[in-house]
Amino acid sequence: MDATPWLIVGLGNPGARYARTRHNVGFMALAAFAAAQWPAHLGAPRWTEKWKGLTATLSCGAQRCVLLQPQTFMNRSGASVVPAAQFHRVPPPQIVVVHDEIDFPLGRLAIKKGGGHGGHNGLRDIVAQLGSADFLRVRLGVGRPVHGEVADYVLSDFRPDEEGPAADLVERAAKALTCMMTDGVVMAMNKFNTLP
Repeated sequence: MDATPWLIVGLGNPGARYARTRHNVGFMALAAFAAAQWPAHLGAPRWTEKWKGLTATLSCGAQRCVLLQPQTFMNRSGASVVPAAQFHRVPPPQIVVVHDEIDFPLGRLAIKKGGGHGGHNGLRDIVAQLGSADFLRVRLGVGRPVHGEVADYVLSDFRPDEEGPAADLVERAAKALTCMMTDGVVMAMNKFNTLP
C-alpha cells in the first residue's frame, strides 16, 4: 500500500437545510462511496471532525483513502482541503474533488484532470488556497436552470421527478471513485466518462 494516501473530497454545504440540494451532490457521493467501502462488520463509517470538516479513513483496493467533507460552506472549501492535504502530504494530483456541475445535464458524470474552476465557488477557493489546479475532479451533472438565478437553483432540493436520476448519479459516482482507486484514473475515465 502506498504510504501517501489519496485525499477524496466531496463538496457541499453543512447542515440539514442543504442536505438534499443540488450543491450537495458531492457530499452524497462521498457518503455513498464510504458506505460501500466500509467493512460491514464495523457498522457505519466513522466520521470525525478535523480540518474544519468531517473526515474518515478507509482502504479501497491497495489504496489508503482519506475522505473529507468540508464544513466551511462551499465558497471556503479550500480552508478545509489544504490543511488535510498538508497533514497527509498529499500532492495535488492525488486529490480528488467530487462536485456538482451545472454545465452537465442531470445524470451525466465525468472525471477530469486539472483545469479551471468553471465559475464553481468551491473549486475556485480550493485552487486559490492550494495554489494549484492539478487535482482530479469528478463532475456530477445537476443541470442548469431554465429561469432564475444559478445560486438559487443549486441551493434548492432536487424535484421529486429528479430524485431517481440523482440517486442513480450518486451511486455511479461511488462506483467511479472505487474504479479510480482499484483500476486507475484512465480506466475510470474510459468507463464512466460517457453519457448516461
